[in-house]
Amino acid sequence: MQYHRDGFRPGDPRVHPAAPGVPEGGTPLPDRMDVLIVGSGPAGLTLAAQLSAFPEITTRVVERRDGPLEKGQADGISCRSMEMFQAFGFAHTVKEQGYWVNEATFWKADPADPARLVRAGRVQDVEDGLSEMPHVILNQARVHDFYLEIMRHSPSRLSPDYGLTLVGLTVEEGAEHPVVAELEAADGTRRTVRARYAVGCEGARSAVRRAIGRELRGDSANQAWGVMDVLCDTDFPDIRMKSILKSDRGSVLIIPREGGFLTRIYIELDKLAAGERVADRANTLDRLVAAAQAVFAPFTLTVRDVAWWSVYEIGQRLTDRFDDVPEGADRLPRVFIAGDACHTHSPKAGQGMNVSMGDGFNLGWKLAAVLRGRADPAILHSYSAERQGVAQDLIDFDRRWARIMSERPEDGADTPQFQRSFIENGRYTAGMQVTYALSALIGPATHQHLATGFPVGARLHSAPVVRLADALPMHLGHAFTADGRWRLIAFAPDEDHAAEGAALNRLCGFLADDPASPLRHNRPGEDADAQIDLRAVLPQGFRDVALETLPALLRPRVGRLGLVDAEKIFCADPSRDIYALRGIDRAQGALVVVRPDQHVAHVLPLDATDELAAFFDGFLI
Repeated sequence: MQYHRDGFRPGDPRVHPAAPGVPEGGTPLPDRMDVLIVGSGPAGLTLAAQLSAFPEITTRVVERRDGPLEKGQADGISCRSMEMFQAFGFAHTVKEQGYWVNEATFWKADPADPARLVRAGRVQDVEDGLSEMPHVILNQARVHDFYLEIMRHSPSRLSPDYGLTLVGLTVEEGAEHPVVAELEAADGTRRTVRARYAVGCEGARSAVRRAIGRELRGDSANQAWGVMDVLCDTDFPDIRMKSILKSDRGSVLIIPREGGFLTRIYIELDKLAAGERVADRANTLDRLVAAAQAVFAPFTLTVRDVAWWSVYEIGQRLTDRFDDVPEGADRLPRVFIAGDACHTHSPKAGQGMNVSMGDGFNLGWKLAAVLRGRADPAILHSYSAERQGVAQDLIDFDRRWARIMSERPEDGADTPQFQRSFIENGRYTAGMQVTYALSALIGPATHQHLATGFPVGARLHSAPVVRLADALPMHLGHAFTADGRWRLIAFAPDEDHAAEGAALNRLCGFLADDPASPLRHNRPGEDADAQIDLRAVLPQGFRDVALETLPALLRPRVGRLGLVDAEKIFCADPSRDIYALRGIDRAQGALVVVRPDQHVAHVLPLDATDELAAFFDGFLI
């Protein structure tokens, strides 16, 4: 973590100085703002946390509840979300407080004695090498707390405005603040505010979605499930393992919760008739407990305390677009929807909160770049284009997984179908299957052979390195924070980097001096890394390279005092060589371009300066 960039400042470095004119407690809700976020769920808070880093952007969050969430319904945090949390700075706290899902076990009726349950198999939850981050279970409300803390400690001192419900939203094209929102307080008083952009993150009954004429479309599986968070007494041996139990008596999914004692139990209930809703059935907590006990038998299950319970109907629904641009219209989006406002599904796959936060992360840096005058507003079209496809994949996956969860185990099968499906879908549930298609923000994979382990469009798969300046072993991806900047990672070839014609020298010379350099998009007086953060990785060991012989651009002077940033250069860790792990061509090297949301945008040769310049010229201002 870097701080003291602009001078020594005592105290917690995570608490940023308030921006000029911003009081410590924040400011009242203004009449005009840049971004209005409706809803403070996972999508809304991820978006707000990203935007709060930029005090020149006026961002506000309105929430109909009267305070922060206390008991969240979601709890599964994928490896990919943990990588995102690392960029926001609270992954270590989630790892400390959460339950780590290490293995999953599978139970079915004993073929020799169907009254008994037997363990049919067990698998590692996340395959080796998929991510440096674990799969974690933690109450959604705690995740909200971490985002809220970032917002409170940001230069913006941003906090949600609670007790406000959106009751109307229109767009007046041509106005400086075209989005007109009518808000109602708990006492019935109403107020109108205007924004440049609005984002609906207020769940499946989104008023923002209705206002822009979008509709959740899909179907129901006509299957009811119950879920309860309980403190229970049981002799079932795998109660602290993620476990799936199946027999002729039904199906149960066990998700151990944080803290060592709490357990979430999903219970298959009745089939519903066509057109019947869950609310039509007289479902009670006692019925959920009895249904779970029947599946657990002959193991005992005694519920001592219940933190939360619910009954839901399995269904998958999706909107056709995630913004307000009509089909075929030639105009920029002004209103967006994210999270459950545009995609809903069953909770058992543990993807809802994760995909929603991915929506917010994708949109946040784009809005920031446009509002700060850094990027062409046309990039805002990419939000719906990229995330609608992700949500469609989620809907398709959830439909398959829900069907498998309700199927009865096969007699005589060596490996039950649900275990095989769990293994086959492991990468998806870890959040690693999202790959964005070719666009202005994703280049072609023409040079993918130079870095096969960094697929273009996929998230940057971090790997161990050693920081040259202080010999610190670390993960490369952990050097990048959620600050809205692009990354250029120059993997140097195996050569003398101090030589005048070395590839790294030529690249840095182009970036520093050539009129076509993407760094020319910086504003006068800005640091060289203001928009594009250049890093270098060298194939040699850290004791074999002299820092002072490397290009000055890799040791830039930054901040108000013009101090040297010596943390831009890394060396391969000989015990876990990043070149071998990620398929980097040691003879040619590679230039990996990474978006602010950690997705690989391009892989290029180090001397492909024309292609590099053309890529950034496509959207940077």
